[in-house]
Amino acid sequence: MIWIVPLIAAALLASGLALAYVIGGATVFAFMATDNARYLAILPQKVFSQISVFSLLAMPLFILAGEIMNRGGVTKALIDLSMALVGRLRGGLGHVNIMTSIFFAGISGSAVADAAALSNTLVPAMKERGYSETYAGAITAASSIIGPIVPPSIILIFYGAIMQTSVAALFVAGILPGLLLGGALFALNAWFAWKDDHPKLEKEEAPALIPSITTALPALSLPLIVVGGIIFGWMTPTEAAAVAVFAAAGAGFFYSGLDLEDIAESLKRTATLTGSIFIILCAVAALSHLAALERVPQFISALVTDLGLSPAAYLIMLNVLFIFVGMILDIPVALALLVPLLAPVALAGGVDPVHLGIIICFNLSIGLVSPPLGGCLLVVSTVTGINYWALARTVIPFVLVEILVLGILVFVPDISLWLPRQAGLWN
Repeated sequence: MIWIVPLIAAALLASGLALAYVIGGATVFAFMATDNARYLAILPQKVFSQISVFSLLAMPLFILAGEIMNRGGVTKALIDLSMALVGRLRGGLGHVNIMTSIFFAGISGSAVADAAALSNTLVPAMKERGYSETYAGAITAASSIIGPIVPPSIILIFYGAIMQTSVAALFVAGILPGLLLGGALFALNAWFAWKDDHPKLEKEEAPALIPSITTALPALSLPLIVVGGIIFGWMTPTEAAAVAVFAAAGAGFFYSGLDLEDIAESLKRTATLTGSIFIILCAVAALSHLAALERVPQFISALVTDLGLSPAAYLIMLNVLFIFVGMILDIPVALALLVPLLAPVALAGGVDPVHLGIIICFNLSIGLVSPPLGGCLLVVSTVTGINYWALARTVIPFVLVEILVLGILVFVPDISLWLPRQAGLWN
């Protein structure tokens, strides 16, 4: 009887139903098909226990802070600062693109928001300076995935809630991997600049450094508040998120006179995004309950043992799986669906949960720029009008470099764990 459940899920998905309802509906049918219908009575309790996690409160607050910042005119200030710092180098606007993504990552925590904002500004500017439009779009998409890695990161909060792992430790753990990714992209852009003779900004074209830093300080206050407050123990991630909302509003008023309509739109967008994430969490909580009843994690663990996979081999297998999953599913869906089933086996093999969280979130972020369904590629293509498949071909070298960085993070856990340990946030 259980075989009918995947057919029902496929039929619901083909009907255009939202994925959360597909997961939830198929799970209820699965309870009945596996003779577990009597356990449906305690399902509401299981669902609410899954979402009644204090650390999840930080998620809507960081989303709201990012939304307010995005509407508050911070993009130009960050671009000017990046131009002042790296614009005079060969391939300057490519470096500016990456540097702006690093700054932007500490504000929005969203790859898609980064890709959309910079597609409107830097891609046209790069085309005017002689870059091919596909290269400009590719580097914009590739650098945007720095956003989900460095704090404040929505998906790291999501992982922390699912796996009951310290969000503060995850935030601090993401700093060095994010900077390592940025450095790798700088190196690749420098190579392309030498190979294709990309231009650099002349001295008179680049903004002055000191005024640019002064102007950008309100925009840079958000990551300083989050990281500084957590590292020095002044605030929990949730408290830092609440303070960040006020800092974002202050920066928005400073740059463009943020009005009540902007605040209302930010609140509306935050409610929509938060609701969509929580309904996925509820559906997956039901699926996780069924998986526990059917002892799916134990089955996977036994299978790994029978195959003779070492912890390192299992981790490599996980990464291959998550790269393919990230090309198809949204990151919150992939995290909620697969992490509760697959992560416990890795943890039982001795993998650190913070290290595992950084690897999985980094891995799934690469899927955002990987064809056939890379979310950031779709955003850049839609905003700029660049042919999607031409963009997908051009982004391949960047994806390969990102996979190389992922491999380094897998085999050198201290890159992720050194800062949390130094800050006393993790053992």
